[in-house]
Amino acid sequence: MLGSYRAELLKLRKRSAVWVLFGAGLVLSLIFGYLLPYLGYATGDDNQQTDGVPRAEILRGMLPERVVDNTIGGYPIFAGALALVLGAIVIGGEYTWGTLKTVLTQRPQRLTILGAQCLALGTMIALWVLGIFAACALSSVGVAAAEDASMSWPTAGDLVQGLAGGWLVLMMWCLAGAVLAVAFRNVALPIGLGVVWILGIETLLAGVVSSLLPSLDWLANALPGTNAGSLVFSVTGMAAADAPPGVRDAVGGGRALLTLVGYCAVFAVLAAWTTRRRDVT
Repeated sequence: MLGSYRAELLKLRKRSAVWVLFGAGLVLSLIFGYLLPYLGYATGDDNQQTDGVPRAEILRGMLPERVVDNTIGGYPIFAGALALVLGAIVIGGEYTWGTLKTVLTQRPQRLTILGAQCLALGTMIALWVLGIFAACALSSVGVAAAEDASMSWPTAGDLVQGLAGGWLVLMMWCLAGAVLAVAFRNVALPIGLGVVWILGIETLLAGVVSSLLPSLDWLANALPGTNAGSLVFSVTGMAAADAPPGVRDAVGGGRALLTLVGYCAVFAVLAAWTTRRRDVT
């Protein structure tokens, strides 16, 4: 397992798509967390998008005390979609290129390879979270220094809790992409289905349930995106009015945590069962 894990890490490190996806997530976090809010803060009353919002409140949202909010606020939808794509291309690429058969002839068993791939993906997701956090922290310091504002930071416990929650959200979506890739044995279809689900179908389904079928709230509250947004809402403690798309207080933080762990376990078991039982060709 250790040798396979090292091999998978080497493949991920040398794969340009991994860093392109990370760069996309990083840029989105900085644009929506700092660039656009700072432009709104700088233009003040001339910006209709910030009409009625105190400039001090806009500035506060970019300071170090809110760095966790800006780091993981986009994870339930936008960064989650990128993590799903990562899982799909890493697992599905082995089928598309026909390299899985070659790897299996080199001695490792199927579940050993799949386990190493999942561990490598978890490691890469952790690097994504830390990298985005570092960029957001530097941006927060820059804004605070430029505006001579407070440099107070969240406590170490809050930082760890927020980053760990963000990692779990991205890992859940990454494993969703992985199990779709194993099921369809390619890359394109899992990416298409997964991204459409995250960006459209789940949001539409939750909206229909809340407005037309309130008796099915239990179903909407069991969806992965709903629990991802609820966990982010819980660990950041942000106000509902300030929450980005996909982040809302639908269920409690404890329930959201258990649900996401359950989804991760289900996705991993399904991927393992399918990989073991079905022909790889």
